[in-house]
Amino acid sequence: MSRTDRLMRLMDAIRRLPAPVTALRLAEETGVSQRQLYRDIATLRAGGALIDGEAGLGYSLTEDPALPPQSFSRLEIEALMLAVSGLSSLGDDALSRAGQDALARIIATLPQSQGRHAMHATMRLFREPRPRPGPSIDMEILRQALWDEQSLVIDYLDLNDLSSTREIWPLGLSFSDNHMMLLAHCRLRDDYRVFHVPRIRRMDRGGTSFRPRRVALLREWVAARRATLPQPG
Repeated sequence: MSRTDRLMRLMDAIRRLPAPVTALRLAEETGVSQRQLYRDIATLRAGGALIDGEAGLGYSLTEDPALPPQSFSRLEIEALMLAVSGLSSLGDDALSRAGQDALARIIATLPQSQGRHAMHATMRLFREPRPRPGPSIDMEILRQALWDEQSLVIDYLDLNDLSSTREIWPLGLSFSDNHMMLLAHCRLRDDYRVFHVPRIRRMDRGGTSFRPRRVALLREWVAARRATLPQPG
């Protein structure tokens, strides 16, 4: 991990974790020794970050020079907290963590009174726990292929437990309470298909770029879906 990445990860951890956060917890979050952590805290302070606390007591970020000040209404703060809390039920731990990090950055830029509003948000998302199979593939590969508009080669087990290997152009992910679905253009069938992500047994990067066709393909799929819907009489 580069020094810059390490310092960014440390700042994210200080923003996100309840203050004061111990050096041991920060070292675990950033994957460094406590001795290295103390040096990194000193580096951040030298760069202008106001970090209160010391070894044995814990640390709190009182001013973050890297982020411009922002302002939200109390309802907007509640909406952000509610939305991010819902990510934990989607079955993608990295996505949930990214939402928490982003929210921590936002809260770090709020005026003190609005920061207290975020700490004492009154709205909570409750969903009854349901069995939900998690993906067995590397979700980072899938997300990167979506962003880069690059093909993937997958081994897929359909709902009838029939296995196939195919190249696909990934177009978008969708989430529900019970499912994580991938919309793709299947090169084997030369048509659109929706795949249950937990039933993808293996995934590798393909060698085909379909940029800049992703948006056009999505529009085509949406138009085809609409054409099958009953028309109002």
